[in-house]
Amino acid sequence: MSLKIGIVGLPNVGKSTLFNALTKKSVPAENYPFCTIDPSVGVVPVPDDRLQKLTEFSKSLKTIPAVVEFVDIAGLVKGASEGEGLGNKFLSHIREVDAVAQVVRIFEDENIIHMDGGIDPMRDISIINIELMLADLQTVEKRLAGINKEVRAGKKEALTENATLLKIKPALADGKPTSSVNLEDEEADILRGLHLMTVKPTIYVLNKKTGGKNLDEMNDGRFQKLLVFFKENNSGYVFIDASIEQDLSNMPPEERELFEAELRGKGQGIGELIKKGYEILNLITYFTTGEDETRAWTITKDSTAPVAGTAIHTDFRDKFIRAEVIAWDTLLSAGSYAAAREKGLLRTEGKEYMVKDGDVVEFKI
Repeated sequence: MSLKIGIVGLPNVGKSTLFNALTKKSVPAENYPFCTIDPSVGVVPVPDDRLQKLTEFSKSLKTIPAVVEFVDIAGLVKGASEGEGLGNKFLSHIREVDAVAQVVRIFEDENIIHMDGGIDPMRDISIINIELMLADLQTVEKRLAGINKEVRAGKKEALTENATLLKIKPALADGKPTSSVNLEDEEADILRGLHLMTVKPTIYVLNKKTGGKNLDEMNDGRFQKLLVFFKENNSGYVFIDASIEQDLSNMPPEERELFEAELRGKGQGIGELIKKGYEILNLITYFTTGEDETRAWTITKDSTAPVAGTAIHTDFRDKFIRAEVIAWDTLLSAGSYAAAREKGLLRTEGKEYMVKDGDVVEFKI
């Protein structure tokens, strides 16, 4: 399955710099608003040490990692839902992603322009989130008007959808995201077709500056408010120095490994961002390995073996017979498939087996 994460935030908070670091793809990152005119897309391999170890184990000719698709979306501003700045064109790009990485600047630097003056992370987050809520409210109101005739006619599906929309409308009008409303599975399915933005999982990327005036290191009250917000909303966040990450991404691999820990300082790095993306979307990785290739596959947690097999091909669900399964580290410890089979470590699983993170699977169809 594909995983798409949109990088959003106010202008000049480090979005495009982070994107460059993630993808090593050259997109503009100059110091002025709206420099990103069209969303840029980059496919990024998921860092996973297990993959390389399995490649060496099987002496595979190819190694194919799982990937994340990152979309660099132009900076939003107050009034975007009403067409301000680059307006609704860019709000529409957020609708197309699975999750949102909202970049928030937490360092002070008078040489880097901030469109609203001083640094205030909670103000910045509020601007972005309110614009997304207002845009979603417009979508809901438009849909309510669109099904009004069918509702008056008493059509069952329209009545159900109408009730669901009326359930979330007050929250959006009150400045609360769709995700704050307790929805039944049927209601969530109804809303899925609207591609509402405030239902998408969000990771907050706190952009620091190594050696600079960072709010967390200053124990600043603005940062304390941020932590309270994260706790109250159960929000995931990571620290990243986007500029350092871009420098690291331009280094040869051998130099990068040497300087990584020193240059990152207290930042958690882009690997942690990708890991958080997997966590909030409830995703895991399983592997296939052999002489031809070792490959990582992304699936939703608690997927049964036939469903997990569809990551490879849809036939694996319909024609599934059984699967041979072993944890990746157990396989490595055994030394070979033959040894694992002799020791009873290689299991045969049926249709009800739920594939676990790190499983090595061979499907039989």
